[in-house]
Amino acid sequence: MAGTAPALPAPRTPGRYAVALVCLGNICRSPMADVVLTARVEEAGLADRVTVASSGTGDWHVGRPMDRRAAATLTGAGYDPSRHRARQFGPAWHEEYDLVLAMDAQNLVDVVAMGSTTGPTTGPTTDPTAGEERRVLLFRDFDPVEPGGEVPDPYYGGHAGFEEVLTMVERTAATIVAHLDSLLRPHDLGEEHPAP
Repeated sequence: MAGTAPALPAPRTPGRYAVALVCLGNICRSPMADVVLTARVEEAGLADRVTVASSGTGDWHVGRPMDRRAAATLTGAGYDPSRHRARQFGPAWHEEYDLVLAMDAQNLVDVVAMGSTTGPTTGPTTDPTAGEERRVLLFRDFDPVEPGGEVPDPYYGGHAGFEEVLTMVERTAATIVAHLDSLLRPHDLGEEHPAP
């Protein structure tokens, strides 16, 4: 299936960008995407401008490291998964991140629902899907091979499932970083080449 990736919504702070990745328990898919996207951001020289974080819609694994199979898959591919500790997504994330990327359709529904609730201290939040700039999308909306697909949950499967997720994550992360580079580099021109 061919298609064009959506444009990134504008950054809330010019020249900086924050991306949140969300799955169910934050021990497999979203932390794998977090580690890979962070590595790609660093390779592109954007680490001082782009923040990447991951979380889960559920609270079962909060504070725990990544699933050992996910960690082993990343380690085998040359990544360092050791810093990850699971966190839970909450309504405040909608205000803190420029873009929230869900791993599958149910995660997307859950994340959008959290953005429509009224928090006890933050008050009503705006609908993250309203207007032209949607800030909540599927991670694989940026997949160059199958845009709009879901990242399958490998938790109940074997090693091959984690390898499949890594392949999807790597190619999709490359596309996201290309978009981030295009979005953020124009600010370099103003900094390095001031008008006379």
